Amino acid sequence: MKLNKYISLLLTIMLFMACEEKKESKVTQTSISSIQTKKPNIIFLLADDMGYGELGSYGQETIKTPFLDEVASKGLRFTDFYAGTSVCSPSRAVLMTGMHTGHVSIRGNKGLYPDKYDRVPLRKSEVTIGEMLQKGGYQTAMIGKWHLGIPEDMSTWAKGRGFDYAVQEQWGVSAKGKYLDERLHWVNNDQDSVFYNYNNYKCLDEFRTNFALDYLDEKEADKPFFLYMSYRIPHSHELFLSKTDLYGDKIEEWPEIERRHAARITMLDTQIKRLFDKLREKGELDNTLILFSSDNGPTNENHHSYKFFNSSGGLKGYKRDVYEGGIRVPMLAYWEGKINEGQTTNHPSTFYDVMPTIAEVAGVDIPKQTDGISILPELLGKDQPKHNHLYWEIQEGPTQKGFRQAARKGKWKVVRYGASYKTELYDLEADLFETNDISKQHPEIVEEMNNILKSESEIIEHYPNSGGIFK
Repeated sequence: MKLNKYISLLLTIMLFMACEEKKESKVTQTSISSIQTKKPNIIFLLADDMGYGELGSYGQETIKTPFLDEVASKGLRFTDFYAGTSVCSPSRAVLMTGMHTGHVSIRGNKGLYPDKYDRVPLRKSEVTIGEMLQKGGYQTAMIGKWHLGIPEDMSTWAKGRGFDYAVQEQWGVSAKGKYLDERLHWVNNDQDSVFYNYNNYKCLDEFRTNFALDYLDEKEADKPFFLYMSYRIPHSHELFLSKTDLYGDKIEEWPEIERRHAARITMLDTQIKRLFDKLREKGELDNTLILFSSDNGPTNENHHSYKFFNSSGGLKGYKRDVYEGGIRVPMLAYWEGKINEGQTTNHPSTFYDVMPTIAEVAGVDIPKQTDGISILPELLGKDQPKHNHLYWEIQEGPTQKGFRQAARKGKWKVVRYGASYKTELYDLEADLFETNDISKQHPEIVEEMNNILKSESEIIEHYPNSGGIFK
């Protein structure tokens, strides 16, 4: 009788344990299923005026960028990646809309009538990456330099163009030094108080990175996020770092403007590491695609020389040029467990490929407006569709002299500066530095490429030379 009781008790215990094991297994499976179906986070890190040759992973030998070089060694490095064009506003417009500069509404930093249209905003009909992802259930944040709106109309600012959270530097005399944030609202609209507020920071991008870290702590934990981190480094107009001790051993050897330039880039490297560290601390790094690039080639302004550190990597031209030095930029892609470590690709791609890539990663519809092709297959080591050609233009000022065009098709690259009415042709495989114009030797290629320049540039209100200049 006692034995039967013991057997009955034992069976009860075993049944209880089996039920608990089944319950635990069910929870585990649900958790795994939840992890597997959670959409990835996406971060786009954008430097300002960083040249093709200003990272160690792209050949820089003097300026120290240890963390970004580590990112390159653990991700995918692009050798043939291009900005939207060669100056900030239109290039960023291309990035945000997936439309190239022959189609997007912003073609230069200023419009046709600088007194009347100091800045040209994105059209309301031009869908931004932020708006696209908001509809797809993402929480969106933009921190830093926007430059796609006008000071007097906040609906053209990042907050009004698809970003739930925005800490924005607004461009224009009437908004100089103003930053918009949902919690802080207007902060400091005169130069003195800007300096007063930032005097505890080594650079403005340290201040901005603090906002990014706060955002990662405060955002909704159960929703995927998109963070557009738009830095100000190494732009030559940066006013901070006057007292930096970075590269202190070079004070006698380097001009001060160059020491500060190098220090800014190294400090940007540090800020990006802080962001990665926060993602890892929160357990989100392995589910986050991170892209890093620059809005155009190196600057040559404010007494800084882009040749001092070989900032273009030897490529011809710099900011505002449509030669390779003005538009070819660094591009790094990092995604733990998805992108194979230490890979390099020479797939030609550009800013207007970013929108369709992010759309595919997020599982949302790609807006019909885009001129781009998703490079997600390239990121994942799969077969990658290619463009027939790539196209750029820029309009700086109201005259024909300020209108410049370029196109690339395979190894062929054409450059056309409006005032000269001459199409230059280069073979990038044989002449990456564009030293030898071979247009006279290949009239049939020039004609084909000229047809691309003519057809890709649509006439638009604020830019008088859109549509191309041909005699």
